[in-house]
Amino acid sequence: MSVFAQQKQPSSSAVDKAQKKAEKRERINQLIKQEEEGALIFQKQNAFGFKFNTDGWGMFFEKGKYKTITKTNLWWLELGERKDKKEEKVPTLSTSQGFVVFSSYVYGKQNNFYYLKLGFGQQRLIGGKGNKNGVAVSAIYGAGLTAGLLKPYYLEIENPYGSGKRKQIKYNNNDSIFLDPTSIVGKASFTKGFNEIQVVPGAYARTAIRFDYGRYNEVLSALEVGLNVEYYSKTMPILVKNDPKSFFLNAYVSFVFGKRK
Repeated sequence: MSVFAQQKQPSSSAVDKAQKKAEKRERINQLIKQEEEGALIFQKQNAFGFKFNTDGWGMFFEKGKYKTITKTNLWWLELGERKDKKEEKVPTLSTSQGFVVFSSYVYGKQNNFYYLKLGFGQQRLIGGKGNKNGVAVSAIYGAGLTAGLLKPYYLEIENPYGSGKRKQIKYNNNDSIFLDPTSIVGKASFTKGFNEIQVVPGAYARTAIRFDYGRYNEVLSALEVGLNVEYYSKTMPILVKNDPKSFFLNAYVSFVFGKRK
């Protein structure tokens, strides 16, 4: 009896698996090549940063999800404070229980203006790094909702009725004592007035250029320069002698740090 050896033909499922593995290897090779050429290749990124605005400060947390080689979807949460450009600190010197106390306050300040923002937008790559040690330039743009938080600004004053005890006051219309420098000892404690915060809803938009100088693609280290516009549903009084406004425009510089995966 003759036995003829026949070559076993691979099944269709084995062919499909081999083809998928080959396609996966090709995609990985392409990603490695693009990364070596300076492209930012990742699936997601987490970052935090600090902002220095022309009218205050802020800090934020940002999450990004990679969509294409040049586009990343972003969302962020930001907390900060807006200040009036005419704010000026006044130093004070007083005694308490036999000790000399140095303090300061902002003359005529009616409210601290804090804000909390939630925003959504995109990051578009304008220019790749060229190599891993280069700088990637991206455009950032987006918009969202903001909550303006007005906290009454309290001052500590000498009791005008001569009881010897000091008093903490906030501004009321036509309050001559609040605006009398001779009666003011300094500002009250930071926590004073938090139970009286007014929440004012608004909306905002942001546009910026981000310069990512991180040495490796998995590390996000960037400088961002941008513009921000905000509008609130009512005027936001900060200083007594300045007309309150509901529209704010400012420029900012921020330092961004994070990781990519």
